Amino acid sequence: MTHAIELVDVHAGYGRIEVLHGVAFAVPTGSVYALLGPNGGGKSTTLQVIAGRLKPTSGCVHIAGAHVNGAKPDALVRAGVSSIPEGRGIFPNLTVEENLRMWTYAAGLPVKQVQERAFTRFPRLMERRGQRAGTLSGGEQQMLAMSRALVADPAVLLLDEISMGLAPIIVSELYDLVRQLAEEGITILLVEQFANTALAVADFAAVMTQGRIVAVGQPQDIEEHVSAAYLGGAA
Repeated sequence: MTHAIELVDVHAGYGRIEVLHGVAFAVPTGSVYALLGPNGGGKSTTLQVIAGRLKPTSGCVHIAGAHVNGAKPDALVRAGVSSIPEGRGIFPNLTVEENLRMWTYAAGLPVKQVQERAFTRFPRLMERRGQRAGTLSGGEQQMLAMSRALVADPAVLLLDEISMGLAPIIVSELYDLVRQLAEEGITILLVEQFANTALAVADFAAVMTQGRIVAVGQPQDIEEHVSAAYLGGAA
């Protein structure tokens, strides 16, 4: 089995504070992999390391078998890794069209092609093309953020809490998209506060607490560990 992402004994943190204490797991190519656990467990820090925004102090990060420790985020994008950080990372004072124009620089594509890809995937953005991104609904902002990650036609997509602050019906729509992307062959590693939502689409999952992986497996194999991690079933 080939792995799109593999972490081997990764330690990382901020200054003198170590957050990740020997994290190790592997994401099979073409799968949806959920990284679950309570707040403060190190999930988002793990994504930061994989995306090249935080360099590990020790251990190895592999993307498609290549060692990428220290690779810059733009180099990882060119290698096929796209990410949607917590908080979405859009430009609130720019219109939808202007945000899409910004995406062209990262993707290296003409504006029309970027717009076509975004509007085909998210018709609602077409309706809002002249509206400032900061005035969009939370769901529309998340669609705009996802369009940025998808215009580069990634092989690996990192999603950090895409459901945060959104109504359940919008979350359902976004996770329908996650399923669709997986069917198209994109490997997806997602961090999600609502474990049941993530497990409904995941092929594999890992449970993380206090900077360590405490369980890995298929969703049905780790249910007890998920419940324990969320203090008795609040997942």
